[in-house]
Amino acid sequence: MGSVARITNISARSETSFDDAVRVGIDRANQTLRNVSGAWIKDQKIEVRDGAIVAYQVAMEVTFVLED
Repeated sequence: MGSVARITNISARSETSFDDAVRVGIDRANQTLRNVSGAWIKDQKIEVRDGAIVAYQVAMEVTFVLED
């Protein structure tokens, strides 16, 4: 028997690092979606203010398996 998955796009931001932004996004996705099985990080960008990095942002596609 096979399975069917769905993909949703989300954006997450952190003032710490790209890794933390990914963690924030996945943690939030798990609060709303069931059966999260993976993610593809499509884009990364930083926010700079006064010459310093102040935030890290990731755009990702989160995959979750649909229930029967």
